[in-house]
Amino acid sequence: MNLLDYIKNQLETNPAWASRAIVKLYEYQTMDEQVTGQTANVNGVGFNGLDSVILSSFAQQLLKGRSLTAKQLAIAHKKLPKYGKQVMGLIPAEKLEQIKAKVEA
Repeated sequence: MNLLDYIKNQLETNPAWASRAIVKLYEYQTMDEQVTGQTANVNGVGFNGLDSVILSSFAQQLLKGRSLTAKQLAIAHKKLPKYGKQVMGLIPAEKLEQIKAKVEA
């Protein structure tokens, strides 16, 4: 398994990874996208247009200190793997090296 596949797998199966990724991707939405919950700019960061409404609502819920329900997590796990490269780019280099070493072990 390569690093990207590992990250996609974590996004698809690990609730902590999913929640963190939703919040981090949401932070990369522009301010107007965060306010409306809809993607307006095609800039390669944040959520795509199809996912923006639901994943933005999940992010807002998480930022209020609430966790996702089992149903919400199932939706997140289905949608998040496509953001694997973007998530990988958001992980600090030092942490990414630790993950890479774990994957290669």
